[in-house]
Amino acid sequence: MSATGAQQSPEFETLNGVALALAILVLAMANFMSVLDMTIVNVAIPHIAGSLAISPTEGTWAITSYAVAEAVTVPLTGWLAARFGAVRVFAIAALGFGAMSLLCGLASTLPMLVVCRIMQGLMGGPLMPMSQTLLLRVAPAKHRNVALGLWTMTTILAPVAGPLISGVLSDSWGWPWAFFINVPIAIACATLSWRMLRKFDGTIVKNAVDYVGLGLLIVWVGALQIMLDNGENADWFASGFIVTMAIVALIGFLSFMIWELTAENPIVNLRIFRHGGFAVSAAAMLLTFGSFMGSIVLIPLWLQTNMGYTATSSGEIMAFNGILGVVMAPIAAMMLSRVDPRLIMSTGLCIVAADTLYRVTFNTDMTFGQMVPAQLALGLGMPLFFVPMMSLAMGSVKPEETASASGLINFLRTMSGAFATAIITYAWHNSATHNRVDLAAHLNDAPTVLSKMRATGLSAQQALQSLDNMVQTQAVMLATNHVFQVVGAILLLTAAGIWLMPKPVGPLTLGPGGH
Repeated sequence: MSATGAQQSPEFETLNGVALALAILVLAMANFMSVLDMTIVNVAIPHIAGSLAISPTEGTWAITSYAVAEAVTVPLTGWLAARFGAVRVFAIAALGFGAMSLLCGLASTLPMLVVCRIMQGLMGGPLMPMSQTLLLRVAPAKHRNVALGLWTMTTILAPVAGPLISGVLSDSWGWPWAFFINVPIAIACATLSWRMLRKFDGTIVKNAVDYVGLGLLIVWVGALQIMLDNGENADWFASGFIVTMAIVALIGFLSFMIWELTAENPIVNLRIFRHGGFAVSAAAMLLTFGSFMGSIVLIPLWLQTNMGYTATSSGEIMAFNGILGVVMAPIAAMMLSRVDPRLIMSTGLCIVAADTLYRVTFNTDMTFGQMVPAQLALGLGMPLFFVPMMSLAMGSVKPEETASASGLINFLRTMSGAFATAIITYAWHNSATHNRVDLAAHLNDAPTVLSKMRATGLSAQQALQSLDNMVQTQAVMLATNHVFQVVGAILLLTAAGIWLMPKPVGPLTLGPGGH
């Protein structure tokens, strides 16, 4: 089924005025909070490791545990909403997220922190797709695109804001505040949503629980996430453990696909991919959000390891992504009723691709101010892609499939970010190593250079170390440029692939079920 401009009969009485504005704020903040916690711990890992007397490598389990748990529950949204009610699931998830955030901040040992992060991820997973589903239910037809645009804005801003907020809180008040900050927001979201939105719960259908599908989902997602998070440290497929995880993930994934496509009441409704608009949107999401998250991870790494930036100052650079993003998200939403959404998406991706390819010219003499325009351009292009992409994806499915579609599209977003981060980080390090060897082999008259360095007062060891640092710096810079070149090419191909989507019939205006 293609995305259409036809309106469906509303299943719920919608909200208006102050009530609608408050509902949008509550749902958007819940989504922001959930996505934020995917990256907010990244910068705090050294602080956590020092506080709990563990290694930084062990500290990364605080990231992995949350990601695995969240990835498992996100695609279950459709089943959860049908089984227990959308508002009930959302309110309980928000309240549970706040409680687990509090316990994470109070954790005094690594096992306690990991267990609490798993529970936090299980609670946070439904918040993303459920907030989107409820948004489409509460907003009148004429406001749905703008409401979805504001919701999408939080999806773009949260991964960028995470490292910045975490850096400031960890340096100023301590790492537990990266978790404590969630508590009042979670309580407010749970309370207000339950009081305001109970009538939007929907019809409860008590289908049998697909235990086999759930088990297979946990197995393959868990194995894949563990493989991605530990692959680089374990030298990837040179490690028997990584190979084992890859085999488990592959077999589990294939078994999951076969079971869910043939089960009478699957816990994840994969049949939604029969809709062409949704399938192409999902593919575009995989490639684009993966590239976006890869850039978010790579730029701070490069700034901190190669340019001498602190975690906070590199977070400040990343924060410029959000300035134009805040402005463009509602504008992109309003354009949907006037312009072919495929053109908006393609234009946005071309801007992001051009910005990414511009980064190929970055060098070690770049100043803070010189990097700001590239960050602003990224904030300009991403909403132009994400807002119409979400509208097209949700507008391609049947009303009763909205919750499942939202869960699947957000699941793909979560997994693409994890997968791309692992691949890009590995490619960056690998390229830097090869570049270092090549540069060292082509040094011009190294003995003379070392002699001149020693003439300035450096010892032989100091001169050698200084030359080695210069070679390493240039090797990393070349690797960074190479990764941006590849990512830019992928984004250009994705921009062209957007036109494989079915053309929407008339202006794209989402109905209560996603049409």
